[in-house]
Amino acid sequence: MSVFKAAAVQMRSGTSPERNAADMERLVREAAHRGATYVQTPEMTGALVRDKEAGAAAFTTEDKDIVVSTAGKLAKELGIYLHVGSTAIRRADGKLANRAFLFAPDGAAVANYDKIHMFDVDLDNGESWRESASYEPGKEAVVTVIDGARLGFAVCYDLRFPQLFRSEAMAGADVLSVPAAFTRQTGEAHWHVLLRARAIENGAYVIAAAQGGVHEDGRETYGHSLIVDPWGRIIAEAAHDEPGVIVAEIDPAQSLAARRKIPNLKNARDFTVNAGEAPRLRGAAS
Repeated sequence: MSVFKAAAVQMRSGTSPERNAADMERLVREAAHRGATYVQTPEMTGALVRDKEAGAAAFTTEDKDIVVSTAGKLAKELGIYLHVGSTAIRRADGKLANRAFLFAPDGAAVANYDKIHMFDVDLDNGESWRESASYEPGKEAVVTVIDGARLGFAVCYDLRFPQLFRSEAMAGADVLSVPAAFTRQTGEAHWHVLLRARAIENGAYVIAAAQGGVHEDGRETYGHSLIVDPWGRIIAEAAHDEPGVIVAEIDPAQSLAARRKIPNLKNARDFTVNAGEAPRLRGAAS
């Protein structure tokens, strides 16, 4: 298993796919210049558009999407694996998918993943989100090969569903990805601890490119892109919400070593849950 450099690109995507594609290109070039052969961009690289009507105008099919075409060309020119964390894609049935893409060094799209878990929440600061009102959830977890490692896909809110990461680790993933657009409130509360937990639980690297700052559509995201090693240590962080690039060395052998020390994947057992009524306390009134 070969050692390689991975980069997480932190962005502040606006409402224009063309401008965002240009920002992506600039930052991906910086990452490749710093030696990264795997580069990941955040969730919704192509556009963050809260208004449904504006989104309908901005989002298009995969074959016409400027982020998709730009990423394929960049991967080929730079000779890298380029992972578009996600962008909004209009499917053949007219529905939208929050879709990730992986482009190989020859420019070919070798894998894609549609976000499974929809961010449908009401936060106590007044923010309300209904991702399922606009996007069709995916139904399939995805693991593929990069530079001798096995990469598992996820997007943002998927982070809160450990069973997805466990299933990918059991399928051989030693690098897990979590490109995201975490809100500032949820990011401050849970971003670091959840990413480190997913790494520790699965003995895997976790790479999480994030959106950061105040966006054109009014939302505010947390930033703090991270790369975490299989022992749960943060080995690279953008300790802010500004656009930028972080780079770290990925050694798949370290995942194997962590799993040998704590073989929880190997030791996992099936079980059932008894959720019957709680026993009546002695002396309780009838």
